Amino acid sequence: MSTKIFVNLPVKNLQRSVNFFRELGFRFDPQFTDEKATCMLVGENIFVMLLTEPFFSTFTRKPVADAHTSTEVIISLSADDRAMVDDMVRKAVKAGGYAPADSQDHGYMYQHGFQDLDGHLWEVLYMG
Repeated sequence: MSTKIFVNLPVKNLQRSVNFFRELGFRFDPQFTDEKATCMLVGENIFVMLLTEPFFSTFTRKPVADAHTSTEVIISLSADDRAMVDDMVRKAVKAGGYAPADSQDHGYMYQHGFQDLDGHLWEVLYMG
């Protein structure tokens, strides 16, 4: 069974978020991009839909969480090595993100993370 994963995230300013994630090396599918949303390509079957908050609100009856004050999800991405983990976080901080904690080395896993412009938490980890 082949499954694709689509993560939907609300953003305040779509173009600002696109610029941020481009700085981290992500690409976007122009076929699924307009003024309300874009499709960020993460992996062969993994996509992050960045949706403006008003558009995101049409998919739920619940209030949209403010990711700066509450955590609704932590998105974790694997990396090929420790250097890739550190590089992704360094790029995120340089592009305006924030690293809320120091990197952690658990021996079997090395991880570090960042908060994007809208407060969503991203973990990058290497299991080696």
